[in-house]
Amino acid sequence: MAHPTIDPALGPVLARTGDERAILDAFLDFHRANVLSKARGLTDADATRRLVPSLTTLAGLLKHLTVVERNWFRCLFAPEPGDVYVNSQADADASFTLRPGETVEALAAAYEAACDRSRQIAARFDLGHVVPHPQLGEVSLRWALVHLIEETARHAGHADILRELTDGETGWM
Repeated sequence: MAHPTIDPALGPVLARTGDERAILDAFLDFHRANVLSKARGLTDADATRRLVPSLTTLAGLLKHLTVVERNWFRCLFAPEPGDVYVNSQADADASFTLRPGETVEALAAAYEAACDRSRQIAARFDLGHVVPHPQLGEVSLRWALVHLIEETARHAGHADILRELTDGETGWM
């Protein structure tokens, strides 16, 4: 029986028989990479152009997801002095709002750094490790990873649409 060829870039497919942690990490990294790929190769003007009524832009998505990564991993699981959890709902517009001079390249680099830090922090804990959350009471690392998969995948879908509206490019990466 012939086996289909599997694209090695599809981490979630390669982790299909892995343990729970490998699968969660693979799906989150896949969606992180997808968001980054949608912003790469665009000019700052294209990445910051508003194509929908909300403040959602490709550059804004990178900025927002950087805040999300810092919130869920650094602020909750490994807070440093001065770290403050940002209420995403109350401050949603602020996390998408770009300041003068912010470039898509710098925003992508900040997002990649936040993702790298998140990976390092998450690797220090078991999936069942529980931390206090300012709104939810307590959350486990497992719950935080699943939430980040959901949040990042949702915004990857937004990025797909915005990229298609910008230059017609489609596809998962």
